[in-house]
Amino acid sequence: MGLFDFFTSEIAIDLGTANTLIMYNDEVVVDEPSIVALDRMTGKVIAIGKEAQQMHEKTHENIKTVRPLKDGVIADFTVAEHMIRGMIKMIHPGKRWFPSNHKMVICIPSGITEVEKRAVKDSAEHAGAKEVYLIPEPMAAAVGIGINVEEPIGHMVVDIGGGTTEIAVIALSGIVSDQSIRIAGDEFNNDILDYMRRQHNLLIGERSAERIKIEVGAALPELDNPPDDIEIRGKDLMTGIPKTIKISYREIAHALNKSIMKIEEAVLKALEFTPPELSADIYDKGIHLTGGGAMLRGLDIRLSEKTKLPIYVADDPLRAVVRGTGIALKNTGKFKFLYG
Repeated sequence: MGLFDFFTSEIAIDLGTANTLIMYNDEVVVDEPSIVALDRMTGKVIAIGKEAQQMHEKTHENIKTVRPLKDGVIADFTVAEHMIRGMIKMIHPGKRWFPSNHKMVICIPSGITEVEKRAVKDSAEHAGAKEVYLIPEPMAAAVGIGINVEEPIGHMVVDIGGGTTEIAVIALSGIVSDQSIRIAGDEFNNDILDYMRRQHNLLIGERSAERIKIEVGAALPELDNPPDDIEIRGKDLMTGIPKTIKISYREIAHALNKSIMKIEEAVLKALEFTPPELSADIYDKGIHLTGGGAMLRGLDIRLSEKTKLPIYVADDPLRAVVRGTGIALKNTGKFKFLYG
């Protein structure tokens, strides 16, 4: 073991639009919202992650909150770098001697351009990475749920994140057909915001929309064990006065319907472009759902009805991608699908 190795730390990062997860020493040590709070006057970072999330939509004119990733790619280079650096520091809070040479594997959407890949690599290098590998998100999700991606058998993975939904058919360490659409968790939140404004004349914030999605979000208007209605507070658009209304999962299923239809279309399109031998494998193996969107009530049933295929929701869908990225970190010499 050389001196360089002693001072090198190995980190796997799932750099997501909504949340960033970091794996170190085989465990998820950081799981934080991808958001940064900045001082408008000086540009200094005030808070990162959960702390910044609490400030979101509640700031005064001297503070602004920024989400540096949009649709799965870096939209604000400088803020992304601050965020990666700050989250790496969270691995060992309070320790000053944490190795500054990092070997990183970072997960990226499969549909991103060379320029966007470069932005991810540059941000990581500025945050202290000496070696950076990139892994396509559906590949990381497949590895994370225990699929042997190197075998000559077709597997289909649908990863619904915050910014993008990644759909891929994987065989022999490669992506055979894929669809990457920018409809996912954030779009669901926007659908809920719009619905509340149109249907109830109620203005709510992003955080309330996220809460509605988690507590009563559904893909079907009829569920076997439906969640209880929830009370939501917002501002009445007519009077400007705060008010409370009750929301049921049926309303949210209606609000999300169009976006879910687009995800269904993308899944069907990916199946259409799949070679027949691999289609036969998918018919046997079904489709694997990962990412936060996989937790939407009734989505598996709805996709199963649409595709006539079995749908399996990953055990811990939110962490499938980072787990796969962590496995790739150990196999950088073996996995052919990593971009060096």
